[in-house]
Amino acid sequence: MAEKSYLYKAIEHLLTGATSSLCALLNSIFTAIGPSDFEPPFMAAACNSFSLTAWILLCLHFFTFSSITPQAEARAFFVFGDSLVDNGNNNYLVTSARADSPPYGIDYPTRRPTGRFSNGLNIPDLIGEQMGLEPTLPYLSTLLNGENLLAGANFASAGVGILNDTGIQFLNIIRIGIQLNYFQQYQSRVSGQIGAEQTQRLVNDALVLISLGGNDFVNNYYLVPYSARSRQFALPDFVNYLIVEYRKILQNLYDLGARRVLVMGTGPMGCVPAELAQRSRNGECAEELQRAAAMYNPQLTAMLSSLNSDLGANVFIAANTFEMHMNFISDPQTYDWPSVAHRPIPRWAGSRGAGMGICTSGQSSKPSTASRTGLFLDCPATTTN
Repeated sequence: MAEKSYLYKAIEHLLTGATSSLCALLNSIFTAIGPSDFEPPFMAAACNSFSLTAWILLCLHFFTFSSITPQAEARAFFVFGDSLVDNGNNNYLVTSARADSPPYGIDYPTRRPTGRFSNGLNIPDLIGEQMGLEPTLPYLSTLLNGENLLAGANFASAGVGILNDTGIQFLNIIRIGIQLNYFQQYQSRVSGQIGAEQTQRLVNDALVLISLGGNDFVNNYYLVPYSARSRQFALPDFVNYLIVEYRKILQNLYDLGARRVLVMGTGPMGCVPAELAQRSRNGECAEELQRAAAMYNPQLTAMLSSLNSDLGANVFIAANTFEMHMNFISDPQTYDWPSVAHRPIPRWAGSRGAGMGICTSGQSSKPSTASRTGLFLDCPATTTN
C-alpha cells in the first residue's frame, strides 16, 4: 500500500537531526560489548546513509545490546502517550477525543475507523511491523487476554499530556499516571499466567514507545488566550517545568521495568491545521508554537542523556519527530509526494471546535483524491497518507 511507503520513509528520517550523536552512542555500545554483526564498514555506511533498514537494525541492536551482556531480542511492545500512538483505547471511553468515525481508517486494511488518529496505520503499527513484533492491542480491549497479553499492550490515550491538567476539555481520558498504573496491573495479570520471573524478563526485553508533550502546549498552555498555565509560567519556565515532570514519568517507567525506550519529541505544532486556523494569516506555521517546539525538543534530548547517565545505562533515546515532519513540509518529493498541503483544513476533516483543539469527523462528504495526498488528516494531528 502506498500509505506504508510514506510512513516507512517518515521513520527512515525520524532521527535525522540526531544521526551523528546516535551513531556515536551506538559505536560506544558496540565497542563495550565487543565483536558483533556490525563490522566498522557497515556502521560507517549506515551512519552515512541512515536508510530505513539500517535504522531498524541499529535500533534493534541498540535495544538488544544496551548493556555489556547481550540480551534476547524484544518479544513484546508497549506504547504509552497521546493521540499520535493511541490505537483505540479512547473508543472505550466517554470522551470527545475519539477517532471512531470516517474519515479515520479510510486506508486501514479493513477500511474502517479503529480509534487510531490516522487514515490507516500509525507509528507503533509500522515500527512493530518492521521489527517483526506481534500487533499490540489497546489495553482496554476485551481481546487483550491469554496469549495476546504476551505481545505487549498499548496504553496510550488521545488528549493526554505530561501534566494532569492537560486535555481537561476532553473529559474522560487515560492520563499518563493511570497508564503507568495499568502497566503495573498488566504485569500482575501476566505474572499470573507465566510467573513473576518470566514477566520481569518479558518487560525488561520489550521495546517501549512513548509520545508526550505536544498536548501540554496546544491543549493547555496555548489552549486559550491567557490560559492558567500561561499566566503561571513564561514559556521558557513552562518548558523547564514540563521537562522536570517528564523526567519523573520516565523514571517511573524505568522503575516498572522498561529498559529500551524510544521517546518521541514534539512535532511542528505550529503547522497543524487547528493552529493555522487560529494563528496564521498566509498559511505560514504559527511562530510561537514553533518556538515552543524549538525550546522543548533540545531540552528533552538533554534530559534523556542526563537520565541515562544517572541510570548508568542507555535506556532512553530521543526520536526527532519535529525534523521528520518538517522534512515532509519542506521537501515532500523526498517522500514521493507531489506536494504537502498543510495550509487548508479539508472540509471532510471538520473544523468545529478547532479553537479548543477538538475536531469533528463523520461528515457526509468524502475525501477527494487530492485531499488524501496531504500531510494532515484532521485539525490537531498529522496523518500517514
